[in-house]
Amino acid sequence: MDGYTVKVDVFEGPLDLLLHLIKQNQLDIYDIPIALITEQYLEYIRIMKALDLTIAGEFLVMAATLMYIKSRMLLPSPIEEEEEEGEDPRAELVQRLVEYKKFKEAAVHLAQQALLERDVFIRPAHEIEIEDGEIEADLFHLIDALRELLKRQEVEDFHEVTLERVTLRERMRELYERLQGVEEAVPFSALFAPFVSRVELIVTFLALLELIRSGMLRAYQREVFGPLWVTRALTA
Repeated sequence: MDGYTVKVDVFEGPLDLLLHLIKQNQLDIYDIPIALITEQYLEYIRIMKALDLTIAGEFLVMAATLMYIKSRMLLPSPIEEEEEEGEDPRAELVQRLVEYKKFKEAAVHLAQQALLERDVFIRPAHEIEIEDGEIEADLFHLIDALRELLKRQEVEDFHEVTLERVTLRERMRELYERLQGVEEAVPFSALFAPFVSRVELIVTFLALLELIRSGMLRAYQREVFGPLWVTRALTA
């Protein structure tokens, strides 16, 4: 299968993945357990490769950076440095994450403001909240849900994906038609219920990603770290 490019608006690059992992593990951004984060980051990269998703070069650069920081923290410090505290190998990465988080939050805040004429923003009477408390799912929320699904079904480790039985376009059509006439959102796992093989699960997941990317379906959580729900985003 040719490389499949996924771009979800709320997820952009490796810093977003690191922030996702920090939030998911409820970690202090200023005191990141680098061994844990490196292990989980590499697991996500492995899953993305196994799904045949196109991975931008900066993801691999960040993987190398994390492994370098981890190796530095594992090495014993020279006696001179033990007496005088040396620089934390994580410092530069933490600074990048903190600055990126600030810019990302500012961008989200500006996007929610009402535009008055051109480049002029007014303060709204109240903060804009996500409708019905829903939290839009990004690429890594979806990968988290897939990981849980694979664990429950006791699927073996990933291997290279080949589409032998069904095409991506066929599965997209099946998923979209399945949600026709369904007013309520359906659980993410329910979309995979009839499929038992690993190939079918992964093709279904890729079809779901493409439908979400194209705006035909949307996935969301009803609470932080809650289960994923999927619904049609367009009406016929």
